[in-house]
Amino acid sequence: MTQVLTKHDEIRQWAVARSGNPAIEDRSTGIGGPPVLRILFDQQALNAGENQYTDRPGGLDLVDWSEWFEHFDGQKFGLLVEDERPGVLDDYYEFVPRDGNQRD
Repeated sequence: MTQVLTKHDEIRQWAVARSGNPAIEDRSTGIGGPPVLRILFDQQALNAGENQYTDRPGGLDLVDWSEWFEHFDGQKFGLLVEDERPGVLDDYYEFVPRDGNQRD
């Protein structure tokens, strides 16, 4: 079963409990469009930021939560996550529209 989170505190708590960090995909290649949001977990976060350019063009930039939420709200997203299960911290997530058309 899944649930959709839209409140900033709930999303931040969900991510932090899983060692998640807010990130935005670097779109400097001229693709354009809205920023692509991500939540990076553990090793992924270490490979983002300034280290990203040593092995590939583009990449992900770690950002603060306020910047991330500005884009999250601007794109009218909800964060679809798995329901909590005792002893399991599943880091699956998906961005869905807030209009109620998300899948269950």
